[in-house]
Amino acid sequence: MRKRTSLIVAAGITFLVLAGIVAYIVIKQHPNARAAEVPSAKVALAVKGDIAHTLSLAGQFQPYQVVDVHPKVTGFMVKINVDIGDKVRKGQTLAILEVPELNAQLKGTVFEVQRAKDDLLRAQHEIKRAEAVHSALHADYERLLKTSKAQPGLIAQQELDDAESKDLSSESQVDATKAAAAAAEQHTEVAHTDNDRVQALKNYTNVVAPLDGVIVWRYADTGALIQSGTNSNEQDIPIVRLSQSGLLRLRMPIPENDVQFVHIGDPMQVRVDAIGRSFTGKIVRFTRDVNFETRTMETEIDVENQDLSISPGMYANTQMQLARASNVTTIPVEALVLKGDRESVYSLDASNRVRIRNVEVGLRGSKLAEIKNGLVPGDRVILGGQENYTEGELVSPILTQTPASDVVRESGGVIDMKAEADENSGGAK
Repeated sequence: MRKRTSLIVAAGITFLVLAGIVAYIVIKQHPNARAAEVPSAKVALAVKGDIAHTLSLAGQFQPYQVVDVHPKVTGFMVKINVDIGDKVRKGQTLAILEVPELNAQLKGTVFEVQRAKDDLLRAQHEIKRAEAVHSALHADYERLLKTSKAQPGLIAQQELDDAESKDLSSESQVDATKAAAAAAEQHTEVAHTDNDRVQALKNYTNVVAPLDGVIVWRYADTGALIQSGTNSNEQDIPIVRLSQSGLLRLRMPIPENDVQFVHIGDPMQVRVDAIGRSFTGKIVRFTRDVNFETRTMETEIDVENQDLSISPGMYANTQMQLARASNVTTIPVEALVLKGDRESVYSLDASNRVRIRNVEVGLRGSKLAEIKNGLVPGDRVILGGQENYTEGELVSPILTQTPASDVVRESGGVIDMKAEADENSGGAK
């Protein structure tokens, strides 16, 4: 029995030795056999970089102000000094009208002013005469009164009463002349006011420019009867249309989704292909109202144009930075996995084992995403196929080079002047 047991043990040992020899031979002949059991994974490094969103739009230049110049009086056009394309300065005479009845009214007011002045002068002289008479009568009464008191009975009471009556009457006359002089002074002021009114109407026959600008249209010629623009009658034709073109509004329609990024003072890059000019502008105003039909919000930049090189109506291509994250931790967006309401990444530790981490994602680009929390630069994350890996699993990493920065360019419509020119050229052929 003991001998049989020994034979079994010896046979087992021999089997183990043979199995080890076979395994050694297999590994010797196929050194990658064990490595083939470890899955590979394409990974990228979390790095420091920038992510930006930009919006390209077509804008159109508009005059800062456009004014239809109407006269304030109705008259015949005697002379017009400007034509389309002329540059004018504020206060410059654009046209001269003739209103014959105004000349007669003006002469009448001048005569009325002179007559009022004469009446006032006469009233002032009357005051002085009345004051002189009153002074004499008052002195006479005072003298008689003193004598009567000094020597009672010497002056008859009737004489004393007459002197007092004359004194009081002359005093009332002084008050009356002063009142008449005040009325004459008021009449003079009324006459002056009426004269100023008619003179102002007379001055309105010289139609002047209300602002610096360019004449963009002329509606009237010499000899035409021009109606005043003092009422709301839309049929009244202006003399000229004046455009303030030394300062322009560049107007752009911002899409509804990007309205949140628009702020006063934000810079915008502007390119005017028609004249080959580029510059940087700043947003100065926006409507704060989204158009119901176009779902856009009108936004404006003020553009200095003193040389008038840009004509109203020209198009410009603009670029506005919507959002930007600078010097932040970035990873490719394909490394992100949504688990419930949280976003995660599959990262590798120092021993190449999978670790699932929750991350806080900031600004997203088309290729990269900002990681606010959960990763640091240098961490490795798996790109794609994350469902094939499990927590703690050993993997063989394959490092993939990815960009550190990403710029997302959105377009709300850009005018391609070159394409239009090529198309027009082709049509001409």
